[in-house]
Amino acid sequence: MDTTHEERPHRKARLWGGIDLGGTKIEAVVVDAAGKVLGRSRQPTPEDGAPGDVVQAMYGALEEAARVAGTLSRHLVGVGVGAPGAVDAGAGTLARVSNVGKGWMEPYPMAGDLADLVRSRVVLGNDVQVAVAAEFRLGAGRPYGSVLGVWWGTGVGGGIVLNGNPWRGRGAAGEVGHMVVKPGGARCGCGRRGCMEAYAGRASLERKARKAVRRGEKTHLFDWMQKRGRTRLTSSVWMRALEEKDVLATRLIDRAVRMLGAGVASAINLLDVDAVILGGGLGTRLGPVYADRIHEAMRPHIFVPERQPPVLVAELGELSGAIGAALLAEPAMK
Repeated sequence: MDTTHEERPHRKARLWGGIDLGGTKIEAVVVDAAGKVLGRSRQPTPEDGAPGDVVQAMYGALEEAARVAGTLSRHLVGVGVGAPGAVDAGAGTLARVSNVGKGWMEPYPMAGDLADLVRSRVVLGNDVQVAVAAEFRLGAGRPYGSVLGVWWGTGVGGGIVLNGNPWRGRGAAGEVGHMVVKPGGARCGCGRRGCMEAYAGRASLERKARKAVRRGEKTHLFDWMQKRGRTRLTSSVWMRALEEKDVLATRLIDRAVRMLGAGVASAINLLDVDAVILGGGLGTRLGPVYADRIHEAMRPHIFVPERQPPVLVAELGELSGAIGAALLAEPAMK
């Protein structure tokens, strides 16, 4: 568990909680009305957990973040959750989740179950959409009017802000990871073929690495995973492998960058936004060097190359999703 804090708030301060639910970790924060983080906590996502187990882990992370901030979760004005999958904010349900716990397809009443534990209002939002909204308001997106967020982690998610307003479409806008970059290509976790996520998502990268090892290819990826006490190939493991020039890791990440370049460029050709913000576990861990590589991989596919937008790393880093979730709980925060 990783916790930090800055200062303890006045006992009557209005505070909000934010939870970023990811495939490998749960990040929770407590923020004040300016969006300043007063407490944070990180816990691993239950690998084999049912939805109820995941909610309990989310509650545990939020309680720890509240303790660091000098309060309790039941004293928070509201709690926001950024989650992958199909979010129905009105009903407070989450469905079609493939990378969290055991995964589930049917709508699960996550907001209601968590609200019963924290005894406060809980609002759900798409994990990447809320993270991109936070970056637009408080981070790398501040100078721009329109941005595309690409969150490169367990999967590949996206979020869009157009002329200062989040664009959610009918609820599924921004799913850049499911743009098809190779018709009939690799099987994606969504069940379809050729999605960008099937080549770039960390879960797909790990499946390909394990398959390569079974074929007899050599790699130190899984040795480093075990030395770090992990059961999955986390972003830090991939970073170590790239630093050590592991052949298999390098090949898989190179292909991921090519596919990201093609897919993101196609999104730019449609939306023509001012900037691309790169976030997520792999995006923030690999940082500016790989943001530049993705920018270069986009170049051959950009319709107006002289106006190609920059690719910027998320300034709020790994906390962008949790901070964005907290902002979702209280949109009037200033």
